[in-house]
Amino acid sequence: MSERELAGQVVDLVRRLGGPGAQAEAVVTRADLALTRFANSFIHQNVAESTVGVRLRVHVDGRTAAGSGSVVSPDGLRALVERTLAAARLCPPDPAWPGLTPPTPVPSGATVNEATAYAEPDERAERVRAFVAAAGGLETAGYCRTAHRSSAFANTAGHSAEGRSAEAAMDGIARTGGADGVARLCVDRLADLDGAELGARAAAKARAGADPVELAPGRYEVVFEPAAVADLLENLSWYGFNGKRHVERQSFAEPGAAQFDPAVTLVDDPLGAADLPFDLEGTPRRRVTLVDAGTTRTVAHDRRTAAQAGAESTGHAVPGGASFGPIPRNLRLLGAAGGQDAAEPGAAGPTGAVADVDTAALVAQVGRGLLVSDLWYTRVLDPKSLVITGLTRNGVWLVEDGVVTAAVRDFRFTESYPRALAPGAVLGLGRHPVRQPDRVDGAWWEAPPIRLASWHFTGGASG
Repeated sequence: MSERELAGQVVDLVRRLGGPGAQAEAVVTRADLALTRFANSFIHQNVAESTVGVRLRVHVDGRTAAGSGSVVSPDGLRALVERTLAAARLCPPDPAWPGLTPPTPVPSGATVNEATAYAEPDERAERVRAFVAAAGGLETAGYCRTAHRSSAFANTAGHSAEGRSAEAAMDGIARTGGADGVARLCVDRLADLDGAELGARAAAKARAGADPVELAPGRYEVVFEPAAVADLLENLSWYGFNGKRHVERQSFAEPGAAQFDPAVTLVDDPLGAADLPFDLEGTPRRRVTLVDAGTTRTVAHDRRTAAQAGAESTGHAVPGGASFGPIPRNLRLLGAAGGQDAAEPGAAGPTGAVADVDTAALVAQVGRGLLVSDLWYTRVLDPKSLVITGLTRNGVWLVEDGVVTAAVRDFRFTESYPRALAPGAVLGLGRHPVRQPDRVDGAWWEAPPIRLASWHFTGGASG
């Protein structure tokens, strides 16, 4: 049976087994995920899985429960419905139940690239081969992946929807001695992944990171490359633009307030790439502007948080959202209108430290500061102000008078992400956002490089 037929069958079972008052919504997703992983410059793992999963949520006699399963035979579906109904009867009352999504038109979504949806292992392996060859003998590691999902939704209110998505991503490092360089990209079409270009970029940054010096901790002006900006966007999404945290007053977000620099415009744009056109509750997904020229406009909502806030769902219901809330997972930081003036070739210092003309243009404007490739191991210290601590990795360089002068050893930082992007704190943006892959297919973060007035580095290699 198709995903739509399976979802309809689950809803019919709830009607029969749960009684006339039972409400239910079901999502059936067929996922084809494939990963080609390499380390020590050779492929050591190629894995693929094709699964069908069913997510069910029921509301019976004022109580709500959810269940999931992967057995889609008649017996398997019946067992899923029976155990979810049984769980609902044991749950406490749910007075905040927001009801089901009514019949609503759902957009068709972006066109899925069939070659990516059904990519073969040798197509991913060829990109790995090109990455390794372009690294010129440096040790390399990483992955190339493809993902294809076909999903359908149905509920007892008579609403139904279906859609497909596909993506490809590559994430790799090159290493020389103790220096690593990274290159990442997420795209709608596997054909747009150039393994040689990514491998050459990672290798050039690794070579430029050799023999680093140690600098004292403190506040520095910084230029963040897209990989580092992606960490800002991810944490802003999870902890700031999350409707549940906002309702619980655990978020910094204040709709209507100018909380960010006027250069900052953030949009969640799931239909700008090949992603599903509806969320877990069947709500149509759409482009949502979260920050417009520095002013916070809204946060992400599912039906429950929208009802609590007196708003409408923005189409951000996600698996696990009952616990941690709705998350905008396709966040874009828009590039500079008109862009930065491109730097002259070589003006930004040693070959390889600067990845592109966008970054070079920002670096050329820095009197004294740091160029940062990547952030990792970031952990929230204070959710309300979104103070986060973490580490740099994959390359940090000292910039003096617009020129990269030395590789620098990694830092620990402690910084409030909203403060770092506050009015007056953003000194420049690149023109061209670059989409960075998330650990989970269907999620990504897209940003140009960004120049910030201050970033608080609280520890160096010596402590």
